[in-house]
Amino acid sequence: MPASGVSAAAIAARLSALGLLTRVEEHPRHTSVEAEIPESVSAETWREVLDVAAEADRFGLLATSLNGRTLWAVVRKTVPTTGDAGGPGHQR
Repeated sequence: MPASGVSAAAIAARLSALGLLTRVEEHPRHTSVEAEIPESVSAETWREVLDVAAEADRFGLLATSLNGRTLWAVVRKTVPTTGDAGGPGHQR
């Protein structure tokens, strides 16, 4: 499992320990974690959720009247340090 997968799995495990239903998905450039946030969440739990989400490279909250609230977090996969990682026109 790539390092991003390990980090995402750790985030998912901590969110699950808080009683949240989580999903982890591998993508070409990142690993994502989603967690369903119930309607009734204490302020202390919110603080813990945000502390966990802060370990990701990016995170946010999707809230709709139809689907409730979903926390998402993204852990980027490492970019190779050799070769032309910047692509054409990249200034060094």
